Amino acid sequence: MLDPQPLQNKTALITGGGARLGAMSARFLHAAGAHVIIHYRNSTDNAKALQDELNDKRADSVSLIQGDLLDFSCLSRLVDECLQATGKLDILLNNASNFFPTPVDEATEQQWDSLFGVNAKAPFFLAKAAADALRETSGCIINMVDIHAERPHKNHPIYSMAKAANAMMVKSLARELAPEIRVNGVAPGAILWPEGVQGEASKQTSMPRIPLERAGRPENIARTVLFLATAEYITGQIIAVDGGRSVQQ
Repeated sequence: MLDPQPLQNKTALITGGGARLGAMSARFLHAAGAHVIIHYRNSTDNAKALQDELNDKRADSVSLIQGDLLDFSCLSRLVDECLQATGKLDILLNNASNFFPTPVDEATEQQWDSLFGVNAKAPFFLAKAAADALRETSGCIINMVDIHAERPHKNHPIYSMAKAANAMMVKSLARELAPEIRVNGVAPGAILWPEGVQGEASKQTSMPRIPLERAGRPENIARTVLFLATAEYITGQIIAVDGGRSVQQ
């Protein structure tokens, strides 16, 4: 019989966990029994509302940590505050992401630093900061990658390159941190779009290229995160949750 709460007595730290895919992943990990530590930068209201929602279901089971991942000192603080909250760390979900266009003729060094900082630098050094705690629990790291790590997104070269680095991080850290720590990734496809005209245009372009002929839902990503959090003999893998988009031309 399947355990209805396979993450009972485990602690999960989720970066960018106050909204969108991070928030849905928090709900799924929490429902599986985990104490969830939600990091957020600016989405204070969303993070507090999610904390209240989940604490209503199980008292004192969610903690919040605010911080800017581009501030290097924030990374070790996240781990320290996580350990202060529960005394352990079992799951690190590197979910936070920056996403915006950078056409080559308009790209700036500041944009490079922002996109690589949040999508590559912060996940790597947060994994480094968390490694000792994760070794003690035989824990795992899950990175939110992107199908555009392999198929570049038009007008988003820096973002695509940063996510390619994130994908290689999954494979590299799986070797470096084994056998105590498993490292895997989830690569979302057409799940959520940015708000406004840009998001609608991207949606109209993407939909005809999806073999399943429909967009995915945040729950599809969260279920995959939960699967990888409990898949004790899987490491170094990136699962595309994209309706088959990655097998299309």
